[in-house]
Order: sequence, then structure tokens, then C-alpha cells
Amino acid sequence: MTTVAVLGAGGVGGFVAGALAHSGTEVLVVARPETAEALAETGLRIWSRALDEEFSARPAVATELADPVDVLFAATKATGLAGALERVRATPAVVVPLLNGLEHLNVLRARFGAERVAAAVIRIESDRPSPGVIVQTSPWVRVDMASARPALRASLASSAGVLREAGIEARIGDSEVQVMWSKLARLCALALTTSASDRPLGYVRSDPRWRSALEGAVNETVAVAVADGAEVDAAETLAGLDASHAELGSSMQRDIAAGRPTELDAIAGAVLRAGRRHGLRCPTVQWLAERVALREARAVVSD
Repeated sequence: MTTVAVLGAGGVGGFVAGALAHSGTEVLVVARPETAEALAETGLRIWSRALDEEFSARPAVATELADPVDVLFAATKATGLAGALERVRATPAVVVPLLNGLEHLNVLRARFGAERVAAAVIRIESDRPSPGVIVQTSPWVRVDMASARPALRASLASSAGVLREAGIEARIGDSEVQVMWSKLARLCALALTTSASDRPLGYVRSDPRWRSALEGAVNETVAVAVADGAEVDAAETLAGLDASHAELGSSMQRDIAAGRPTELDAIAGAVLRAGRRHGLRCPTVQWLAERVALREARAVVSD
């Protein structure tokens, strides 16, 4: 049997851990002491549109990962990764990161070794309104994983297997840049425009000014992705955003509203830094990022 741990119990980690436990997989959630205490008392309560059900799950909970596991799903916010890694005392056989952005891969590979850490993303809309309560609202959930290392790619089969048993679509490829940029090209534009405007995607698409910003962010991010070696199409990315439901927002937008630190640097910052490496300017991404940073600062002050 594959041994599994999930680092983080937020909207993503809580959903993955709950879905795995609900399907019969023995999973350990590694969380901060206050979160671990709440989960030990109440377990996880999950409403999932993708799984078309509401259910409770009681995975094992700990404040540290003391023993090795076959798979560690790292599902913290980018802003909380460093602190979360202090709770990992053992070395997992495989690490599957489910964080936003790009640069966390370097952090995880420096800690666990490049031979253990896959490139991976999760496509999901999920929130944790309170500890142990997960509301997953996207019509489907998918995890894409990749590694240029044949041995690691083969090892990802067990990770994909437990995800599929839990009703989560899982795909394995060999192009790391393709996996990472395919999500970031969409996410950067979505997160920045909804957070800068504080409106849902439907408004962004219909308002001429914000529509222009959405298209600019997509075009600039895709240009950087292509320069980085990914095969991403701007028209296809924009079509996906146009097909998404009108009330779609972003976790960045929700973080600002709640006065929490955002993943602005992990998302927009990663695009801007990659752009500079390739000699590409991203004026729309830069403008949106500055506007989001201002809204975040105001939210912290008012809080």
C-alpha cells in the first residue's frame, strides 16, 4: 500500500487529504499545531462540486512528518512553504508539489534532492472558510505531474493511482516546463485581474478596460512561457478563461479580502523574473501586480 502524507490543510491540501481519506487511502495530514488540534477534534468536512458530494473524513493528523512516506503532496501556500518544511523531519520517496508559481521547485529540490521532486500543478477552485471546512467549487479537479528523469516519472505512477482512486484526474508527462507554464499562463492573468479589480472573471471579461488587461496579461505570460521552452498558445489560454464560469475569482482575491498575505510574488513575480531572464518586458503584468500590491497593503492597514 502506498503511504501518503499531505503537507498543509488549506483549500487544496484539505481537499486532497479529505478525498484520499474518503476513498480509503491511509493519509497523514501535517499541519500547524492549532490546525492539527482542530482537525483531530472535528476531522474534515468537504463539499465538492467535482466529486458531486458532501462528506466527512478523518485522516490521521500530526504536527510533524517523523517517518518516511512513499508520497508527500506539498499543498501549502507559497508564502507558508518555508515554515511548513520545518515540520518535515523525514525524507519522502517522492514529493509532488501542489503550489502556485514556479520557484518553489528549487526550494523543494534543494531540500529533498532533484531526483525526488516532480514538477506538478493542481487545477482546482477550492477554499477553506474555516479550519477543517473545505468548499471545492470547480466542476473538475486535475493534477498534472512531470519529470525529465525516467526513474522519477515511473515513480509517479503510485501518486497518480491514489489520486485517481479518490476521483481526482491525474496525468503524467515528461515536460516540466509544459506542466508548470500551462497553469501559470492562465492563473497569472486570472489572479491579477480579479484581484486588481476585486471583481469576478465575468466582469473582467465584459468591461473593455479589464478585458484589455486580461488579454495583455495572457499574451505577456505566454510569451515568457514560450521563451522558457513551453508550448503554450495565447488564444487557447484566453479561450479557456472565456469558457470559465462568470463568478470565478481567485485565491489571491480571497486572501486580500481576508487580510491574509497573497501569493503575488510567487505568481506575478515569477513571471516578471522569468521575463527579465529572457529579455522580455511584461508591462501589463507589472501594472496589475503594482495595483494588487497596493490593494494588499491597504487591506493589511485597515485590518
